[in-house]
Amino acid sequence: MSGVNDIRSAFLDYFGKNGHEIVASGPLVPRNDPTLMFTNAGMVQFKNVFTGLESRPYDRAVTSQKCVRAGGKHNDLDNVGYTARHHTFFEMLGNFSFGDYFKESAIELAWNLITREFGIDGKRLLVTVYHTDDEAADHWKKIAGLSDDRIIRIATSDNFWSMGDTGPCGPCSEIFYDHGEDIPGGPPGSPDEDGDRFIEIWNLVFMQYEQVSKEERVDLPRPSIDTGMGLERIAAVLQGEHDNYDIDLFKALIRASEDATGVKAEGKNRASHRVIADHLRAASFLIADGVLPSNEGRGYVLRRIMRRAMRHAQLLGAADPLMWRLVPALVREMGQAYPELQRGEALIAETLKLEESRFRKTLARGLGLLNEATENLGEGQSLDGETAFKLYDTYGFPLDLTQDALRQRGIAVDLEGFDTAMERQKAEARAAWSGSGEAATEAVWFALREKHGATDFLGYATEKAEGVVSALVRDGAEVTNAADGDDVALVVNQTPFYGESGGQVGDTGIIRGEGFEIAISETQKKADGLFVHLGKVSRGIIATGAIVEMEVDHARRARIRANHSATHLVHEALREVLGTHVAQKGSLVAPDRLRFDFSHPKPISDAELQVIEDIANQIVLQNEPVTTRLMAVDDAIAEGAMALFGEKYGDEVRVVRMGTALQGDKAGKPYSVELCGGTHVTATGDIGLIRLVAEGAVAAGVRRIEALTGDAARRHLDEQDRRLKAAAAALKVAPAEVVSRLEAVLDERRKLERELAEARKKLALGGGGAAGAQETETVNGVGFLGRVVAGVSPKDLKPLADEGKKQLGSGVVVFISTAEDNKAAVVVGVTDDLTARLNAVELVRLASAALGGQGGGGRPDMAQAGGPDGDKAQEAIEAVKAALA
Repeated sequence: MSGVNDIRSAFLDYFGKNGHEIVASGPLVPRNDPTLMFTNAGMVQFKNVFTGLESRPYDRAVTSQKCVRAGGKHNDLDNVGYTARHHTFFEMLGNFSFGDYFKESAIELAWNLITREFGIDGKRLLVTVYHTDDEAADHWKKIAGLSDDRIIRIATSDNFWSMGDTGPCGPCSEIFYDHGEDIPGGPPGSPDEDGDRFIEIWNLVFMQYEQVSKEERVDLPRPSIDTGMGLERIAAVLQGEHDNYDIDLFKALIRASEDATGVKAEGKNRASHRVIADHLRAASFLIADGVLPSNEGRGYVLRRIMRRAMRHAQLLGAADPLMWRLVPALVREMGQAYPELQRGEALIAETLKLEESRFRKTLARGLGLLNEATENLGEGQSLDGETAFKLYDTYGFPLDLTQDALRQRGIAVDLEGFDTAMERQKAEARAAWSGSGEAATEAVWFALREKHGATDFLGYATEKAEGVVSALVRDGAEVTNAADGDDVALVVNQTPFYGESGGQVGDTGIIRGEGFEIAISETQKKADGLFVHLGKVSRGIIATGAIVEMEVDHARRARIRANHSATHLVHEALREVLGTHVAQKGSLVAPDRLRFDFSHPKPISDAELQVIEDIANQIVLQNEPVTTRLMAVDDAIAEGAMALFGEKYGDEVRVVRMGTALQGDKAGKPYSVELCGGTHVTATGDIGLIRLVAEGAVAAGVRRIEALTGDAARRHLDEQDRRLKAAAAALKVAPAEVVSRLEAVLDERRKLERELAEARKKLALGGGGAAGAQETETVNGVGFLGRVVAGVSPKDLKPLADEGKKQLGSGVVVFISTAEDNKAAVVVGVTDDLTARLNAVELVRLASAALGGQGGGGRPDMAQAGGPDGDKAQEAIEAVKAALA
């Protein structure tokens, strides 16, 4: 039972047998806390339960929660690879009581699990309690038989947990394991507590108070339990290891890294393999949860994690991208417990490979600049913060990579200088992640959700329904009524209006009742199932409790249905043509168009786009019924339904099927099968037509495709047809012959342009009526030809000058052309036998000055310039003649 997967299962099973609901890990991107960048503890998904904003059908729960600490307050990134217990990604085993059992049962459950189920020697354990928590100390004595010297009272905040400045809080009790006298360090609370001998393995939080204000703390009516035990730490104990990186999971990942690089995890290379193994987990799970590398927010933290690992791959001598080759090893170790890794394996590998390929160029450039900046620095010195910031800001070289690269040389980084240079970016980041305003605004919806329950959505079957107004909200506060002209948000017990989610926009329409009417401009979904109708009262007064008739804008909804169903078909066609790595990364389903963002590393060719459009329209033409089924999420995925990364699914999901595959392994089977809560057409033929109108990049590794359906697609094609017919009429051919006729016209035009240019050249050289034409003459013993030519472009002047030089044999030629705006271009040519004493550049500058211009350039035998005053072209010629004279 000492394997990581066995330990995880044993923990969940133990608490499951003790009346706890086994709850799947929440996503790494929190759904209920905009102030958090990543889920960093097991209690995050239960936060609203603890605060009373949400209720669950169970009052005991157990989880193995995936967590990331690599940004913001909880940031362990710099230590990863160099210590025994720091990770960016880790699993937090936890059991929770929501007003059910409290301290005594929590301590008893924990002690029995550790000593009986896990078989850990109780003599190797000691605990801490908050210094005033006599109750917890007494329970430890009674249940575990611990003596006073093994129950350490701690007076600091280390043993008192709080959710924030206000909210639930309470004392903690931490369980420590003694790794033995041969490892330095003292027990908690001692001067040597930072040593590695005594390691915390489990923290029990006793939520028994509510911090009302800074000065006031009151008892919670329903005290609760929140515990957290690091899976990696307990695995090390159970496997007889002191170092987390020596457990079976990390050994397997490090072995895969060794095999891929051919470098053993020994000596100076040990830390690099550990960094790669740890960061592989963090990056893969973040990608599976919908995060992609970028230059801001969560995506930037992911990019830092990935690039730090890729830097260590380079240190190990990996000549080609390495990280993506390790993904199968991770999926083998953790894919059974976390199926999202299996579903996302292709996308994870593709993202890692693309990012590492790009980063290798950044890395080479950054390391070169870093070496140059530090060549005169020795051990104990520091790189100035401005240089570190330049590496980050200009060359995309993160600070932690700079620190990591300098660590082995004993060189630090001036962090204060770096922070000063980063002040603007930090201010922007704080503003982006403040979240407090949004959190406060959302509280009203959680309160209404708890008071009235979820809205019953009727919109799959109907676009008209009756209901009772449960609540009205105006200016962020609940009110009892709203009058003509008021902007108001309505909550109704049931509704046919779809609330914006999953990329599909919310419905619009009319809500009316006795003596009043509201024009609904938007419908949103709040607080896990509360539908909020936003609109303006157009007449009368509406009050809570009123009976209303609700009618969705039917024509708009029909267009949205068609676009949503088309999105599914386009998604599957993309996967069929481009590969199964294609996964949705965002979408917009609106009444006038659809937009679909997806993972793909390069542009799509016109030929591929045509095939994608053809396949999607083949399914449309089948006109088969679109079916939906309610299924357990695991069953749906097992039957092949596509789950979208980053989406939150409940116990039951709607599975939408449409079309029959015509080719490949899926031939004869349902073409598109997705988990989806949106509204769809009843048959694929209702889509009418799908027309792809645009494709392009929106981010690294993410493409966007835009399309029209139905009438919008028909109008688009009609407009293209009208333009084609207009072009055919202008060319006096049939529409089918437009392309060939246009090609012929263009060829004819190019031919005429060549002939015209040649004619102008001959005309300019021969005099024949060209404005201001001059005969060949001799000036101070030098042959001279000067002409002002009309209708000759500046680019054709040099060929004219070459012809003029041939005609003279020996001498100087000057050609000036004028344009409609009176600007002039001038070229001066000097035959080779005269360049020793005459310079075309000097002569052309004289001509340019006469034309009101400045400068000019070229070679001694040919130079060109211009000027704004074409009326003085003849004066420019005379200026060159004067210089020769």
